[in-house]
Amino acid sequence: MSRPRVAVHQVIPFLHAADASGAHTLAARDALRAAGYDAEVFAGGADDEVAGEARPVGELGGLAPPGRTVLLYQLAVGSDIVDHLLQRPEPLLVNYHNLTPASFFWRWAPSWLAAVQSGRRDLYRLAGRARHAIAVSRFNELDLLAAGYPSTAVVPPFVPATGPGGPPAGAGRRPARAAAGGRGARWLFVGKLLPHKAAHDLVKALAVHRRLFDPRATLTLVGGEPVPEYAQAVRDVAAALGIADAVRMLGRVDDLALADAYRRADVLVCLSDHEGFCFPLLEAMRHGLPVVAYGTAAIPETVGDAGLVLARKDPLTVASAVDRVLGDGRLRGRLAAAAGCRLAAFDPASVGERFVAEIEGAVDRLRLLPGAGRLGPGPGAGRTRPAVAAGGPDAGAP
Repeated sequence: MSRPRVAVHQVIPFLHAADASGAHTLAARDALRAAGYDAEVFAGGADDEVAGEARPVGELGGLAPPGRTVLLYQLAVGSDIVDHLLQRPEPLLVNYHNLTPASFFWRWAPSWLAAVQSGRRDLYRLAGRARHAIAVSRFNELDLLAAGYPSTAVVPPFVPATGPGGPPAGAGRRPARAAAGGRGARWLFVGKLLPHKAAHDLVKALAVHRRLFDPRATLTLVGGEPVPEYAQAVRDVAAALGIADAVRMLGRVDDLALADAYRRADVLVCLSDHEGFCFPLLEAMRHGLPVVAYGTAAIPETVGDAGLVLARKDPLTVASAVDRVLGDGRLRGRLAAAAGCRLAAFDPASVGERFVAEIEGAVDRLRLLPGAGRLGPGPGAGRTRPAVAAGGPDAGAP
């Protein structure tokens, strides 16, 4: 006798169109459906472009058959939706993307502190309710362990197979030195202008690179400016160093403009202080760009050996690393070959199999409790690991 069809419904605070966690959520839904689960996305809100992909959270009750429904919460920000989830009867799983510590925001966006800290509180509150949690990186899994989640695993997020309109990996290899074509090297960074992404450090490194190696080098920053005070500070640093004309801040762009920025660049440079995964590193590889990145947080595990990962990010170290990767064709060739292997590790089909296997394992460890009318924990539920570096719900706050 076949078992009843199980529903695995995802809940997300807000479904954004141009957002890593949003894209991951929709890809996860499709993978779950392909594996035979009923799967819907329930959101507190959605951008117009993806409004048809999600149902209001208020409709969840009518589409959650008792005893046959598991909820999967996409945790990337704090939300009042957690209060609702804590009261619901269905077994709960968590897919954890990352929460940036509040310490990065106290100077530039003090009005954000309450919201940022609420996300950290939600991480701890959900630990006592979740049966299993999936982190998108081992770096993020440490947060889960510190919060006391009883069962955890790591599965990378779904990364689009070709990136936003980009060519296959390895295509369009750059010449030995961009300046040979009569222009300076074109640095690129993709990501919102937020303090922990450290665009100000990129500007400082570019100034040293121009002074010592390539006076025509430029930097393009692609990403929204949700903290105007910080974005202005980046402009002020560029002006103070006399390179305002060499730093282009494009803001948020559409997919075609983003793909064009990748095609025009010579190197992606990332000096973030905190990243839970960092999609642009892989997007750059798909567009044939060498990567120079500061090796902190999840960046080393995302890049692997497919980029220059730096132990320090002082301006001279970064400027020298960029000069090396642009001037050494053999090094770029090795990085390109490694990038092909690295991208294969994040192939959407492979990620989908791993993701569904984790969900299936969690569902199999839940069984119908006789007479209870709901799913409950089966014997030996979950892989249990000890919590480490346990902190309170406000860990990381200033």
